[in-house]
Amino acid sequence: MGRFAAVIAFLLALAACQGDSDTTSISTQNSNDTRVAKNLFGAADVGSQQRAQAFGGYSRGCMAGGVELPETGPTWQAMRLSRNRNWGKPVLIDYVQDLSRFAATQPGWEGLYVGDLSQPRGGPMLSGHASHQIGLDADIWMLPPDRLNLTRDERENLSSISTRRTGGAYTNSNWTPQHEAILKAAASDPRVARIFVFAGAKVAMCNSATGDRSWLNKIRPWWGHHYHFHVRLNCPAGDANCTNQPPPPPGDGCDDAQGWVDRILNPPPPDPNPRPPRGPIIMAQLPGQCAGVLTSN
Repeated sequence: MGRFAAVIAFLLALAACQGDSDTTSISTQNSNDTRVAKNLFGAADVGSQQRAQAFGGYSRGCMAGGVELPETGPTWQAMRLSRNRNWGKPVLIDYVQDLSRFAATQPGWEGLYVGDLSQPRGGPMLSGHASHQIGLDADIWMLPPDRLNLTRDERENLSSISTRRTGGAYTNSNWTPQHEAILKAAASDPRVARIFVFAGAKVAMCNSATGDRSWLNKIRPWWGHHYHFHVRLNCPAGDANCTNQPPPPPGDGCDDAQGWVDRILNPPPPDPNPRPPRGPIIMAQLPGQCAGVLTSN
């Protein structure tokens, strides 16, 4: 019995009661389930043999019928293969490949080094991310690929580059017009909901953008995101159980980004009543269909 099968063997009786694996028929069976979800989803090593669907939201959900991004393609390589996080909804796999083809047209870029997408069945991860749970998030490295024949060991040990300075208030000398061109192309795709990058990069793009600036709306500042940028896609049409994030406010968002920079340079006093850390997500906090995703095949 494989590692994943051993972890979820105790759920097989539940699966038998559910009949076929059509996740649309499963809704509330895990309402009292207190098991830590990341332990179960982190053990899954292959996607479920179900119709591709997302259940829940980016930071509290799972994915049925996930598709694996091939480890290497003509214009991309998936990195950190030991994590087994190169899975996503079909629309995400198509998007990453499309963006990599554009990146390969940029001077000095052979394509893209692709970081974490999702686990084979989505869900909470054992480490590193609160989101990436429904197969619609992707991390794209800032490091321009100069070759796409990295070995497995090289993909484990090669690091990306930081493009920030002064805590993210500004870009550094690693930031290039090619980074901006790739981010503009990434944000201009109608499949995209938003893209997260450090505040200084957003301000730099605000200062250099000419002509149509509508794409800037989807570029949103967030902590970190200087070794990679994070693409988040909209829920696909017809994916009724997928929960979109509210859209960004109207406008180009440049004033908001400048506010982030101002707070980096002049930090406000610490919150005297910080929010206590949250415990790990348990199965009862995920959409009910996620138990069926775990027990499928």
